[in-house]
Amino acid sequence: MRSSYSEEDVTILLKDITGMVEPQPAEAREKLIQSGYHYCEMLPLEYKPGEKYFALYKEALRNYAGITAEAAAIVSEKIRKLYNSEITLVSLARAGTPVGIIIKRYLNKKYPDIKVNHYTISIIRGKGIDKNAMAYVLQRHNPQTICFVDGWTGKGAILKTLRKELEEYDGVSDKLAVLADPAHITDLYGTRSDFLIPSSCLNSTVSGLMSRTFLRSDIIGENDFHGAAYYSELEQEDLSAEFIDTVIGAIDYNIDYSCVKEENDTGISGYDEVLKIQKEFNISDINFIKPGIGEATRVLLRRIPWKILVNDLNDTKYLAHIFRLAEEKNIEIVEYPMKCYRACGIIKDMADI
Repeated sequence: MRSSYSEEDVTILLKDITGMVEPQPAEAREKLIQSGYHYCEMLPLEYKPGEKYFALYKEALRNYAGITAEAAAIVSEKIRKLYNSEITLVSLARAGTPVGIIIKRYLNKKYPDIKVNHYTISIIRGKGIDKNAMAYVLQRHNPQTICFVDGWTGKGAILKTLRKELEEYDGVSDKLAVLADPAHITDLYGTRSDFLIPSSCLNSTVSGLMSRTFLRSDIIGENDFHGAAYYSELEQEDLSAEFIDTVIGAIDYNIDYSCVKEENDTGISGYDEVLKIQKEFNISDINFIKPGIGEATRVLLRRIPWKILVNDLNDTKYLAHIFRLAEEKNIEIVEYPMKCYRACGIIKDMADI
């Protein structure tokens, strides 16, 4: 599978389906998903940011590279404590891929005696993990060295899928390492704050120019890895390396990140908060609710939003890019108090159109 990442940073276990699948515009795709098609059976058209949104991304990278670096270093130290001489990072494509690269680079520099491998594979809600990719990794590495990596937690659907799938893999830990865990569902986190991870602002141009992962039987055979497309037309706009280099450059290796503690007890789990939102806004399908800054951004970039909930309408520090996207798409923003999240996207029920 092609990507703009270096082979030293990651081995990508995906089938290249470039040119095999016609990307769908958001509204057509949303109607298909809500009529019964699975989201993994199609590809979205990539959102191309305008100058103002691009400037917001650059500002977010400047402002939050330090917080992102600290979270990456903290979770890296938590991972390091669980393993001995070898760690096999398995990042979940595609949001987990740059995070896995950052963790690998941190560990390589801080602990050169530890062997760090890194693969990126597909896992799909409702479909499961790529078993062919898992077989590839397990043929080469001790299962007890494997650590799964993603960007952040939303309401926990992917972690739930991961834990269920890993029941059939003896010796493989079902722990998931993330930069941010606002849902309060994993112990391997950098922070539980719902902060703006700059890479969540964009799609493929901060993800090695890869599409989200794809699974459909007419294109993905039973012995194939799950698929993804490569967007060569966006090579001039690729920011994948810049994002990783900027975050790595913000890490202070003189700090003992293994000693950093965070107290952030909200008194409610992320999932309970989602159930509360579902009830108060009369949402028919819980999958329409996408909590957290990263998930709300995804809703605006590639789904058809109904509303965006935010903790604070004046929170331009964390939510400026969300306000900008909502303005572009004429989406209502509602101030709504949340304990775990700063923002939450709600997908439009296409039956209401």
